Order: sequence, then C-alpha cells, then structure tokens
Amino acid sequence: MLTNVDLIALDAQAVRASVELADRIRPDDLSRPTPCLGWTVYGLLAHMATQHHGFAAASRGDGDLARWKTRSLGDDPVASHRASAEDVLAAFAVDGVLERTFPLPEFDSSFPGAQAITFHFVDYVVHSWDLAKALGVEIEFPPDVLDAALTVAKAVPDGEMRLAPGAPFAPAVPWSGGSRLDEIVSILGRSPNWPS
Repeated sequence: MLTNVDLIALDAQAVRASVELADRIRPDDLSRPTPCLGWTVYGLLAHMATQHHGFAAASRGDGDLARWKTRSLGDDPVASHRASAEDVLAAFAVDGVLERTFPLPEFDSSFPGAQAITFHFVDYVVHSWDLAKALGVEIEFPPDVLDAALTVAKAVPDGEMRLAPGAPFAPAVPWSGGSRLDEIVSILGRSPNWPS
C-alpha cells in the first residue's frame, strides 16, 4: 500500500485527467474502440461513471450492488461522466475518508478507505491512458502520480485470476522499455502499442 503520499490528491489528478480527456470527445468518437476489450469509448465512459458513483457510495458506507450496475449516460455522455467524477471527488474529499470502511460488492468484501481509494486511483490512471489511446492523443501525468501508480500496479496479483470473466485487469504483457506509463499499463495487461 502507498505510504507517505497524499492519496486523495493523487486520485484527484487521475480523475481530472480522465475528465479533461472526456471533454474532448465528440459524438463520432463514442463508437471508437478502446484498449478495454469489447468496449467502445461510450462503454468506457459508462464504466468509469458507474465506478465513480459506486466508489462514492462505498465511501459513505453504502454497499448496495445496484450502485455498481452500469447505467445509461443519457443525452450527454460527457456531461454524465463529468458529474460522476464530481461525485467521487466530493466523496473522497470528506475528512476521515481514508479511515472509513468501503464495502465493495464487486469484490464481495470491504476494504479500508486508503486501500479502496488506491484501487480507484490506479484504475483511473489506466482508464485515462485507455481513453487517450482511443482518441489518438497523448496523456501525461506528473512523476509522483506515475511513481505511485507503478507501486500499486506492481502489487496487483497476476495469474489465473486475471483470466476470469469481469477481471479488472488482463494478465501482464511483456514490456521492454518506453515510458513509465507504458510500464504501468503493461503490468496491468494493456499493450503499450495498442492498437497494433
């Protein structure tokens, strides 16, 4: 687990990066493929919005699985995604959130707030990369964000569990140089060279 870092600030940077990317989406982009197998840009946005609302609910002690069901993004998918990001940023900004217990029904367990927010953080570093790749643009994070995300990525167990349906990450793929972000996504099952 991360220590001696401002986890809330790191998570907020990752979330805001995804929002800035999403704000660039135009209607024709919604059907583009993403590095997330089987997901279009719309599907990725819907997943991210659902996760934001789910983690926000969990931070308040709400473990209802219905909070984690993918929902429609309505007539303005980008605005819906932005609203979900604001929901989770506000929820994580509450005093004492790191010490709370987060019920995470997707894992069928509860976790200390700091650990749960770590899950959210690494997910949004990776999903920002996913979205940037789908849109054909670059994404950059400050070194402290990348250092923390690499620490978390290396702690995520690899192996058979990543082949299970619904697993958050695929098995690690070979990595032989490139950016720190490339290393992070390869550890978590994305090819830095996507779509090739």
